[in-house]
Amino acid sequence: MPECILEVVLDTPLNSSFDYRWVSQSGEAPAVGQLVLVPFARREVVGLIVGVKHETDVPPEKLKDALAVRSQLSPLPERWIALARFAADYYQRPVGEVALPGLPKNLRVPKTVALDRALKKMAKLDIVQDVAAANMPVLNPAQQEAAAAIGQAQGFAPLLLWGVTGSGKTEVYLQACAQVLARDPQAQILIMVPEINLTPQLEGNIRARFPGAMLATLHSSLSEGERMLHWLAAHQGHARIVLGTRLAILASLPNLKLIVIDEEHDPSYKQQEGLRYSARDLAVWRARQLDIPIVLGSATPSLETWHHAQSGRYKRLELRERAVRDAVLPRVRLVDMERDRPRDGLTGDLLAALRSRLERGEQSLLFLNRRGYAPVISCDACGWISNCTRCTSFMVLHKLEHRLRCHHCSLELRIPRHCPTCGNVDLQPLGRGTQRIEEGLQAMFPEARVLRIDADSTRRKGSAQEAFDTVHRGEVDILIGTQMVAKGHDFKNLTLVGILNPDTALFSQDYRAAERLFAQLMQVAGRAGRAGGAQSDVLVQTRYASHPLYGALVRHDYERFAGGQLAERREAGLPPFMYQALLRAEARELATAIAFLEQARDCLPSETILINDPIPMTMTRVHNVDRAQLLVESSSRPALQAFLREWVELLRAMKSRVKWSLEVDPLDI
Repeated sequence: MPECILEVVLDTPLNSSFDYRWVSQSGEAPAVGQLVLVPFARREVVGLIVGVKHETDVPPEKLKDALAVRSQLSPLPERWIALARFAADYYQRPVGEVALPGLPKNLRVPKTVALDRALKKMAKLDIVQDVAAANMPVLNPAQQEAAAAIGQAQGFAPLLLWGVTGSGKTEVYLQACAQVLARDPQAQILIMVPEINLTPQLEGNIRARFPGAMLATLHSSLSEGERMLHWLAAHQGHARIVLGTRLAILASLPNLKLIVIDEEHDPSYKQQEGLRYSARDLAVWRARQLDIPIVLGSATPSLETWHHAQSGRYKRLELRERAVRDAVLPRVRLVDMERDRPRDGLTGDLLAALRSRLERGEQSLLFLNRRGYAPVISCDACGWISNCTRCTSFMVLHKLEHRLRCHHCSLELRIPRHCPTCGNVDLQPLGRGTQRIEEGLQAMFPEARVLRIDADSTRRKGSAQEAFDTVHRGEVDILIGTQMVAKGHDFKNLTLVGILNPDTALFSQDYRAAERLFAQLMQVAGRAGRAGGAQSDVLVQTRYASHPLYGALVRHDYERFAGGQLAERREAGLPPFMYQALLRAEARELATAIAFLEQARDCLPSETILINDPIPMTMTRVHNVDRAQLLVESSSRPALQAFLREWVELLRAMKSRVKWSLEVDPLDI
């Protein structure tokens, strides 16, 4: 029987592939891209074949036999493996830690029961599809021009679709998709959104527009069985449109012809655990690899994307007006809280605006990006505050659940009856979260239908969509929400947005804070007045009404804001004019983490790479673990990558019990 050696990558931190002997029963060797069951340590695990050869350096007595090849599943394309290799190389991780987690969990278990069941279901589907578009609305001239530019683009073409909120970017995406599918009925299109709660509305629009085409969705809220079926539909080429969050960029799509990244500026596209990849950046690389167009859509593009558009690397398509006739951008007004003192967190101007909307039967939205009842409780007698005992953070008061909760380590405690330090029974909440604002509104407007949407009120699967459906049906007068309500939602009867407590971001040490705040405020302001008709208003409660950021917001002037931010970044030597990597270390004692980082700093001197001194992280302690970081910078991306490859090998060889991780292109410093 013919014998060969399989080169296999596994989901393990070991930065190497593993050789296994394969003795064929049929006379055929397995193919690159197939999954294989192999013994590893004392377990049986699933790996990915990345090479088939006839010789190995492993001694014969140590060479183990592969157990089974998943021949019922067609091999993963070589271009998909190349994508995994690129991500592994760029983000300094083993290939197996990229490739295997990118597959559905049911593909990575030793037994094939779930795979066989899913393949049987797929075999029963009618894959004869009609990809013709239906119910095509008439576009305005700017939309027509943008859709034509996308639909007719040839080869690798990065396109920034920059449009004001409510300008009809989604309709441009759909009509561009229709052109691609009309030209190639076998084509696949990947559409990505930053958050799971944005998928139902867009999924409904896609199904209405392409009723005869198979649509697959990929996000973490799917059950493992559902994710397997949808992944198979994409992998086998049956799904013409794939809609998903950041994990969808690692889907196997053999006929991919167009990629759309909606809200491309959103930080949710950056994975913050394990492989810390940027789905947006991988999407651009994948489009270049496949020589296909990619659309990056946003009303407030990231400064990196805007810089590329300014320099000519990306083509800019503009939508400067709202798509609905008579719909204009909302009027933004700053409410100075030094002059108009708030009552229960709401100023007189905002209360009057809420009352007028209630009288007219219109909807209002209050945006506060802080869940819970209050950020902290305190004792006026001795100064005690509700610090978390495991983190350098506060325990947030959740009054409805009668709990104090840390939003970092999830520690929960009962609300104390008296001060733990002095015994004072008069403990007071400080600050306001969405729960406290909701309580105040219900007292001030007892006749109003008030709904709160945040991570606490939408824990149950499907509850977020139920809540948004309630708003769309007009069964809510005042909506209170966090960033979950800030983007992607088209509330037809909403004419007032109130923005509460945005000032804290103005004083953040994070150089990206202003960019994020401006994008967030522009997005949430854009929820108002999308259906046309009555004048819509946005009231921003602030103590810093003269701040330039708010001035740009009042004028809806993203161009001036972005220009100013880029000028500051250039002068300060910050991205996108500098490339960065961040080494983080975790230990039981901060001194141990700092000592490891100091050793890392000194182990590979470089004249072209700036290696900063280690410092404690802003959130120094989380779940009884101390954390520190070391920032590495270079004006040359290739130089930084070359340094990181050598540096990571030295770090892996260092004998230390410190847990460390490296993030390339970090978003939070």
